[in-house]
Amino acid sequence: QVQLVESGGGLVQAGGSLRLSCAASGTIFRFNVMGWYRQAPGKQRELVATISYGGNTNYADSVKGRFTISRDNAKNTVNLQMNSLKPEDTAVYYCNVKWGLDTVNFWGQGTQVTVSS
Repeated sequence: QVQLVESGGGLVQAGGSLRLSCAASGTIFRFNVMGWYRQAPGKQRELVATISYGGNTNYADSVKGRFTISRDNAKNTVNLQMNSLKPEDTAVYYCNVKWGLDTVNFWGQGTQVTVSS
């Protein structure tokens, strides 16, 4: 089993920054993809950013140039640096780790990010 613990959410004004962190523990396949997803009220969960074990990244168009994802393979952690935050970034952010062509998926409990205008 895998556990994901997120931290770093909160309330920030538009234009501000937040950094989310996620620590994974348990039996984790080495060559995994870690990422962040978000879900706003009344909307479906959507991709924010992912990063592979080798460092390949993928971002949603809405966050490109503002958010940066990074990971520490030795510590099984993934971070999301969020700059120039907008009210539309308000959502619950979920950490995710997956492997096996997405057949194995684990989620964190979520952390609230609220951006005020």
